[in-house]
Amino acid sequence: MIGLETHLRAVTGRGRKLLIPYVTGGITADWTSYVLAYQAAGADAIEVGLPFSDPLLDGPTIQAASGLALARGATVARILADLSGISAQVTVPIVVMACANLVVRRGLEPFCAAIRAAGVSGLIVPDMPLNEIAPLAAVAAAAGLDLVLLAAPSTSTQRLGEICDRSRGFVYTVSVMGVTGERPALAASAAPLANTLKELTDRPVVIGFGVSSAAQAAEAASFADGVVVASALMRRVLDGATPQQVGDALAEMREGLNEHARV
Repeated sequence: MIGLETHLRAVTGRGRKLLIPYVTGGITADWTSYVLAYQAAGADAIEVGLPFSDPLLDGPTIQAASGLALARGATVARILADLSGISAQVTVPIVVMACANLVVRRGLEPFCAAIRAAGVSGLIVPDMPLNEIAPLAAVAAAAGLDLVLLAAPSTSTQRLGEICDRSRGFVYTVSVMGVTGERPALAASAAPLANTLKELTDRPVVIGFGVSSAAQAAEAASFADGVVVASALMRRVLDGATPQQVGDALAEMREGLNEHARV
């Protein structure tokens, strides 16, 4: 099974910028086809969101995607079963994003064991406070999962250092204060935060929240190790785009990142 941090360090070591696209588990009957399309388009890891009825950080697009998945009957068990079904075809790490409620309700050990058994390499729990993360971090590590932590523009330098020390896989850099969603331009707060994090850690620093176009992805790559792309892709899925069409959009971002790396 692919180790998240090991894989991403190897990728960045080759001078390649990271592209980590997101898909809401269960959003369509063939949602795992989007996972495979992302992989074919050049994703370096893939984030799978577990839909939840009361998210804290999700903007309107991801909320709509989660609502649709839940209306279709998506559950954690079904999503993990779907991932297990394609595990032999997946050659990049899968990272699950889950609200703390889903993790705690099932139990830390059972939850981590279940996602690991489905072929998952990393875990993001964005609404679990840093001062409460230690038990989950220990369980995740024991299960062979890299627990990715988030860093925000409002976070103090001292706390950023702790986040960098305790995060595994990569440091998820929240580009702007607010919820997820497409934005016309990359937030001005993204570069200073990424630059600070790069001084604090040698783990990959990846920009998320608002990366919506190939141009924005390339801009982010000028000061970070890569990007997470979510709402821009889920909007296309909600509009009826096929896996191939969404993969083509992602491939444009991949090319933009590649062009930046060649400069």
